[in-house]
Amino acid sequence: MQQQIQLNIIPFKPVSNKLTFAFYGEKLPDTINASIKWDKLLDEFPEDRDPAQKSYYSDFHSSGDGAFIKEIDFFEAVNFAQKYFRYLIYNYFRSKEDMLVFHNFIDDVEVWVEDSSIQHSVYKVYDKFSMKIQFKCVTQGFELVLAYNGKSRISRTNMGELSAYIEPGNFKLVTCNGSIFKYNPLSEEYHGAVEDQYPVLNTALSKILLNEKRENKPQNQYLNHHSQIDTFYNTYLKGTDFEAIINISEAGFHIVPQQDTHYVDKDSNLLQFKEDTHINPGYGINKFKPFNSEIAGNLKIFFIYHKDDKHLIDSYIGNYIKRGWHKPVDNVEKHFKALYSYMNRNIFIDDVKNIVFNDIDTLYEEVSPKISSFLPGPNSKYIAIMISPVSKLDKEHPQHIAYYRIKEQLLYKGITSQVLYREHLPKENFYYFLPNIFTAMLAKLGGIPWQLANPINEDIIIGIGAFKPKDSEHRFVGSAFCFSKEGLFEGFNCFREDDTTMLAGSIKTAVETFKVQKQNLKRIIIHFYKEISDHNELQPILKALNEIGEADTPVIIITINKTESKELLGFDMKSEGKMPISGSHIEVGRRKYLLFNNTRYFGANGNLSPRDYHFPIKLSMKSSKPELLDDLALVRQLVNQVYQFSRMYWKSISQQNIPVTTAYPEMVAKIYPHFEHYNLPEFGQKNLWFL
Repeated sequence: MQQQIQLNIIPFKPVSNKLTFAFYGEKLPDTINASIKWDKLLDEFPEDRDPAQKSYYSDFHSSGDGAFIKEIDFFEAVNFAQKYFRYLIYNYFRSKEDMLVFHNFIDDVEVWVEDSSIQHSVYKVYDKFSMKIQFKCVTQGFELVLAYNGKSRISRTNMGELSAYIEPGNFKLVTCNGSIFKYNPLSEEYHGAVEDQYPVLNTALSKILLNEKRENKPQNQYLNHHSQIDTFYNTYLKGTDFEAIINISEAGFHIVPQQDTHYVDKDSNLLQFKEDTHINPGYGINKFKPFNSEIAGNLKIFFIYHKDDKHLIDSYIGNYIKRGWHKPVDNVEKHFKALYSYMNRNIFIDDVKNIVFNDIDTLYEEVSPKISSFLPGPNSKYIAIMISPVSKLDKEHPQHIAYYRIKEQLLYKGITSQVLYREHLPKENFYYFLPNIFTAMLAKLGGIPWQLANPINEDIIIGIGAFKPKDSEHRFVGSAFCFSKEGLFEGFNCFREDDTTMLAGSIKTAVETFKVQKQNLKRIIIHFYKEISDHNELQPILKALNEIGEADTPVIIITINKTESKELLGFDMKSEGKMPISGSHIEVGRRKYLLFNNTRYFGANGNLSPRDYHFPIKLSMKSSKPELLDDLALVRQLVNQVYQFSRMYWKSISQQNIPVTTAYPEMVAKIYPHFEHYNLPEFGQKNLWFL
């Protein structure tokens, strides 16, 4: 099956390769101030100029006092050219009516177009598009990346009226005279009266103005994004006066040549279960049993619940654990195994150990002392199932913190846990969550639901993920280590983002442990949640490795997008669903790659569900020994590892496209800031309690 992958990149040429501009030695007030390095303008640095002032500035149009005039070749001053093309695009769309145009946080041009097909008395709906200028990332010249960023809603009522009864903290973005700003009532950015300011609806404003519960129904996002991008291109770019400022390719979007599309190793998505292999984790574990359920000791469950919720255990979750699911869902009879059968291992409910609390408002205060006095039975390994009356999403509830503190206290007792929100238990759709819950419980108890059928190389793989709590000044980074060729993780920990010494120290300890276990250390591979800082993050790691005699061991850092790449997309134009085949990957810049990671496989038949349409992830690579990444075979191997690690996600039986190397540490980093103690207990560093 051949693909025809089209990227959302439009090659273009400057209308003129050279233009003349006025430049100033200092920034001009109240204008663009596009910078350019002195060596693009002058043969020698001026003797009378401060050596620290290496840049000159232009606003692209004025020529006033103190300016000097210079002709610029866009192909010799690419950075300046990119700024100029952004300037042209911004002003072109600013001249159009009924559009909102602004520079987003990465300085790309963002255009919002009203969707008049959706009419509502409270808000208007806008489709959002961004345009990014780049050079020789995929083609041999300048490139325009056209991306669709979804929909936003803007209030029909202005800020003047809304501020009379809504607290200012609920406003985040505000439109004013065709542009969008972060809300700041004291800012001089607003070029208009409050009557001209209209807020963008966020979650808080939607709740106040609409009192709605928005349901995100899964859909094939590929079709939607392709349709939106194609419509914008044909409506506003192709065959319009836009081509007078940007000479876009007559062929339109770039089609990737067949020889430039590469694939991961055959059967990299194959998983090993106890009795056989399969590519589908849900089918495989149900049909062929978990890979390993041989866990030392007696496995026991106890419940933590409110005194009025005993029936939820007897009739629902406790019943499902003992007997499985055997009743209709949407008028269709459904069946699912009991936990012991699913795990392929006896597991006991220890009712004597149950912890019951009487008052939701004193949940933690009642449960905490009972956990403190908990005495485990001999040769027993426990998992606590908490039936929570407080959703972890209800951050306003005074007992919201109990979710985290109880988890932490149990960890100090060497007990893992599973929290279920009580409102979900009686619902029919709880049937669909049972396999995920049972799989996570097995993993938390120390079992192995599945492992990679084709082992990875015996490198030490270090995963670093991060999360910034909404109301926190600090971002937290989680870490996890893989010592085994089967792709199993342990050694979880968490630190504040600025605590780079602790992070480097944990990596040093992991490397020492790996050397004791495996002796031969060929290289250290780090999957990082963002572009790593050489000075602040990489250098402390290299220094720590030098202290244990590993200064010459290559360190390879692979940056993995925390979220799926929507800025850069590829569409298989020969596929009805438009999603490229899983495992396809394309180079999209210097040591940057787009990896399509989903469940559309070569030779596979049948329709995919909407939730199976995953956007690609974007990878970028760097190394302490850069020449290593000139080896294309090694690069393919590194991409293959990322792909395989996405198959090791044990929180769900649904295929994920983000590898556990960054997903697991991010889960730790989401919970850790709510813990009372600074360090995770030893049990918490080995156990998958966060699933």
